[in-house]
Amino acid sequence: MIELIQDYWLYFLVGQYPNGPLGGLTLTVLLSGAALVLAMPLGLVLGVVRVSPWRVLAWPVAVLVQVVRALPLLLVVFWAYFFLPAVTGVKTGQATTMLMTLVLFDAVYLAEIVKAGIDALPRGQHEGARSLGLSYGQALRLVILPQALRHVSPSLVSQLVATIKATSLGYIIGLSEVSFIATQVNTLVFTKAVEVYIVLALTYFILCFGLSRLAFLLERRLNRRPAPSEFRHDPA
Repeated sequence: MIELIQDYWLYFLVGQYPNGPLGGLTLTVLLSGAALVLAMPLGLVLGVVRVSPWRVLAWPVAVLVQVVRALPLLLVVFWAYFFLPAVTGVKTGQATTMLMTLVLFDAVYLAEIVKAGIDALPRGQHEGARSLGLSYGQALRLVILPQALRHVSPSLVSQLVATIKATSLGYIIGLSEVSFIATQVNTLVFTKAVEVYIVLALTYFILCFGLSRLAFLLERRLNRRPAPSEFRHDPA
């Protein structure tokens, strides 16, 4: 296994770059991070709309969220790569297709995370903000969302872990992410399939386990912080 890593570590890390397209572990990490960053504004908007009092906006978003969550990501990747170009006449590359698909799915799941964070706050937070003369939008922006996003930060890290694992589905459209590169290395050496896929499994494990531990530490740190009502104020 050591010899395998010594011979193919660079290919495993960046694919054919700089003599070809970027791939391997670097592409997996960049694609996952970019998908989550691009999906966060959309997920935030969808999550806020989900809890808004305007049903004419909340219901369509709720339907969109439920439909996307009910579809397998693999099916959406197929549609985006094979079906949409046939309809629109515009063909996108493997990385762009996978990025758009991941952004859609991440946005939907982030919307549910944001919604859960807002719903978990005491109702008095919103009522107190409104009693101070803040509008609905101001109360949401200045009072509700900062608290909600702080509490759901471990879930955001967990969503990044899920996105990293989801990039492996890019294999079916020829995206040279880390699992695709591992398969190519296995084809080259042919007799070391066990070693190749053990290295792949360890790569995913180290990356995802590290992020999962980060999410756990964030959650434990947040749970240790006292609630606002627990703070003692010295009398003036």
